[in-house]
Amino acid sequence: MSKRIRLNAVTVNGPTVSPGLWAHPDDHAHEFTSLDYWVRLARTLERGRFDAVFFADMLGLYDVYHGNPAPALTGAIQVPIHDPTYLVPAMAEVTEHLGFAVTVSTTYENPYTVARTLSTLDLLTEGRVGWNIVTSNLDSAARLHGHSTQVDVEDRYARGEEFLDVAYELWERSWEDHAVVIDKAAGVYTDPALVQGIEHRGTWFSVPGVHTIDPTPQRTPLLFQAGSSERGRQFAAAHAEAVFLNTPTMQATKFIVDDVRQRAEKLGRDPDSVLFFPKITPIVGADTADAHRRFRDFLRFSSTDGIFTLLGAWTGIDFAEAGEDKLLGIASKSDTRGLVESLRRQKPGGDWSSDELAQVFAFGTSALTIGGPEEVADELEEFIDFTGADGFNVASVVQPGTIDDFVDHVVPELQKRGRVQTEYAAGTLREKLTGRGPGLPDNHPGRRASSAVRTP
Repeated sequence: MSKRIRLNAVTVNGPTVSPGLWAHPDDHAHEFTSLDYWVRLARTLERGRFDAVFFADMLGLYDVYHGNPAPALTGAIQVPIHDPTYLVPAMAEVTEHLGFAVTVSTTYENPYTVARTLSTLDLLTEGRVGWNIVTSNLDSAARLHGHSTQVDVEDRYARGEEFLDVAYELWERSWEDHAVVIDKAAGVYTDPALVQGIEHRGTWFSVPGVHTIDPTPQRTPLLFQAGSSERGRQFAAAHAEAVFLNTPTMQATKFIVDDVRQRAEKLGRDPDSVLFFPKITPIVGADTADAHRRFRDFLRFSSTDGIFTLLGAWTGIDFAEAGEDKLLGIASKSDTRGLVESLRRQKPGGDWSSDELAQVFAFGTSALTIGGPEEVADELEEFIDFTGADGFNVASVVQPGTIDDFVDHVVPELQKRGRVQTEYAAGTLREKLTGRGPGLPDNHPGRRASSAVRTP
């Protein structure tokens, strides 16, 4: 039996995903400040039986290219970018099944506040929330949050580990399932004997009290992670239930899928319990010729300055200082080693010309598929079957056209082949994606930290 292909959409609460495409006449992403824009997207994704919408986010500006943020501001390269958490209730209100994965940093946020926010969203959505865990890597974000320089990568991950320990204790241990009794006759809303403080005192955090929110449908939201560096893969193996990949090829995807699953197994987890969602950018036409016509049209709007603005932030290299034909040794002086490692695997010598990089990343870091509905479906099936991934995070070139075309033409083709669900399963986001219960599995470190009494 063929493996099911799960679908998420990846977006930002801002005007662009693909550099420069905000200027295309068919793009309406500048309408992102309107709730109507997001409500329409939510309804379209649920019609297409997508499991979730994945909100990428950033807490600083891209300012490496030319040494300042002007190119990012001019080209709308992930700025302006708004907090995605506030969109979730509105999108949940017009859907029944669609999940919502929001990005929150463990470096610049507080675990108590994050636990409270995500618990609130999990209650309001009846268990449809996921957390994309990031440690953050922008120097500009560090400065904006009061640091003179970026926090060392090992310190960021150490803080992230303890951040998760605190969050797990709040979500999994502080309240027992039947703590809320709402006994009006006895005048008891919550039984205090069933609520306990977590008494956490560590290197980075001291949290002695109780969680202020009672247990939610999932307790811990579904845990996403997006790091593909050596350190990021180890972090994913320990904690992630789903991994978002920015990998441009099937080979690069398979390398990370196999690597993380092997690491997870060594840590005592079921390797198949870690799901993988590589990012894919589809350009769908009525047929092959029409799709390539669209591709050429979109390519006219792709911004080289925008591409180098992104790559500068991700690699720490100011591409404005490189000549047009100068070969660039992709040496990792940055903390975003996942992209650098991927580039090295594609070119073992590590030398890329600026022109080559501009072509490869014209529509971002994801794999690109171009064709009619059947062609695109063929490529997606091949991608899943070769890599062992579980589905895709579908990115847009223009909004709403890319998603509309995918939902209207590619999804029905994949459904006809039995690869994409025609109806949703019942339950929380975790139940829908994993086929298991609403809570963390017993072999997950967050679940093992729990001492709360659960309902059988």
